[in-house]
Amino acid sequence: MISRAHTVSFQGVEACPVEVQCAVSPGLPAFSIVGLPDKAVSEARDRVRSALAVMSIALPSKRITINLSPADLPKEGSHFDLPIAVALLTALEILPPEAAEETLSLGELSLDGTLVAITGALPAALAAAEQDRSLLCPKGSSAEAAWVEATPVIGAASLTEVIRHFTGKGVIAPATAGEVIETASDKDLCDVKGQQVARRALEIAAAGRHHLLMSGPPGAGKSMLAARLSSILPPLTPQEALETSMIHSICGLIEAGGVSRSRPYRAPHHTASMAAIVGGGRRAQPGEISLAHNGVLFLDELPEFARAVLETLRQPLETGDVMVARANAHIRYPSRFMLVAAANPCRCGYMSDPARACSRAPACGADYMGRISGPMVDRFDLRIDVEPVPFADLERSRPGECSASVAERVARARAVQAERYAACDSATVNADAEGRVLEDVAELETEGRALMLQASDCFGLSARGYHRVLRVARTIADLDGDAGIARDHVAEALSYRMSQ
Repeated sequence: MISRAHTVSFQGVEACPVEVQCAVSPGLPAFSIVGLPDKAVSEARDRVRSALAVMSIALPSKRITINLSPADLPKEGSHFDLPIAVALLTALEILPPEAAEETLSLGELSLDGTLVAITGALPAALAAAEQDRSLLCPKGSSAEAAWVEATPVIGAASLTEVIRHFTGKGVIAPATAGEVIETASDKDLCDVKGQQVARRALEIAAAGRHHLLMSGPPGAGKSMLAARLSSILPPLTPQEALETSMIHSICGLIEAGGVSRSRPYRAPHHTASMAAIVGGGRRAQPGEISLAHNGVLFLDELPEFARAVLETLRQPLETGDVMVARANAHIRYPSRFMLVAAANPCRCGYMSDPARACSRAPACGADYMGRISGPMVDRFDLRIDVEPVPFADLERSRPGECSASVAERVARARAVQAERYAACDSATVNADAEGRVLEDVAELETEGRALMLQASDCFGLSARGYHRVLRVARTIADLDGDAGIARDHVAEALSYRMSQ
């Protein structure tokens, strides 16, 4: 008799269905696993054998064959332990066949039969709901999986509890979802004195999810401004929270089953490798750009990043996703993020200060910023110079506007955009608008259109640059509560485009 259990194999954030088949046949005693298992899956036979021995369940002196179907799909991870154990217990007539058929299971077994929490419970729960099955997983992962309300989630602490549940001797109650995590930022814009242009650019970037590049000498406040961006961003919508949590789930970044409404903020060091930023490695894991999906990716000291790493960001910035290609798989991860970058004007950082600049100024500035290619710089909607605030102004300046006030304006602008793009599948904010969608929302008034055409001729704007100015102008108009884009909105958008 062939017994069957059901589980999934993760290909990025996609959970591909896998059928675990178990055959106990006459022959020399053996326990083999076939179907392209990796080392962790192959070692499951020892963990399963030990867990069953602890419960005084002896394996028969026969040939036990576990097949993971489809056989040509690579199987990776220790979460195959539990479905293999369920299929084997069904073959031994300890569990009823219908229980294994109606359940999608995944979990890692320790040698004493305890179930260890695993990554990827949230995508697995979605897959179980699509297959109209319940989900069986370790208790430590059940709160995360329970966020998918379309399927019952059973969280078991051990293999003994699994047997008692399926045989009706100790039914486990369905798990409940974890807490909604609201993380309030302890950094406020009122800490920033002066820097009115930079504060305004930060507000526009947050309102339309525009990419921002800040350039200025060390200590001017670039990193300080970027760190306070999270305090003015609106919380994640339910759909965005689910998308972001799916990525964090397969990386094991969800704590205690709680789903966060705060937007991700990732700030990798400039020594990070291409695989760390874009994604990859042995198991093609998501990189920083995917972990920052629906949030902010802050690259401090931008020219110090490897040129190849920066160039790989060009396509994700345009498409909103990244394809991690390997010899045996092509895995797509979502990566729609707001890129905020900071750079010194040159290696010494003081090119604009004759008293402190090095002997190679201004040539050193051209060489240093030349590490960032023109096409990469062209993808920044807002480019500003951040000058240091004089010490006298620091002493006299009153605290700036607090983050709560700015966040209200950003929220209103985002609400306008949500209504505007409600029927559009390709855009949710102004930064996403392109093609006919952008033409429909960019309602230029006569004077604004004239200024736009004049600027295009004078500055030689590329088609991408022209459209990015339109998007920024649309966001500025939304912040002002205007339906059309006036000349002032276009002028301000152009000033951020031509500042560097």
